[in-house]
Amino acid sequence: MNIEIENMAPGLPCELEIFKINNIEAEIEDFGETERSGSCMNSTCSQTFRFKLPTEEVLKKYSINLKDYSEICDRLKDELHVSRCGMCS
Repeated sequence: MNIEIENMAPGLPCELEIFKINNIEAEIEDFGETERSGSCMNSTCSQTFRFKLPTEEVLKKYSINLKDYSEICDRLKDELHVSRCGMCS
């Protein structure tokens, strides 16, 4: 499996600039969702990634297996975790 994940740099650590799996433009929503809390205006904004269970459709779409799916979710969890960033204020 070939995976490319890069955050928006330098301004938005909560957004991905590049997310490709096996050279296919990937959608975060295929793997889970981001949850934000706090306020970006007073530097208390936090974000986490919550994965969802894989579907056959997603596995086929990106030509991946369950192990690959789990690895992608782990990478997204790491890349999209933001704690009190303050970049938007």
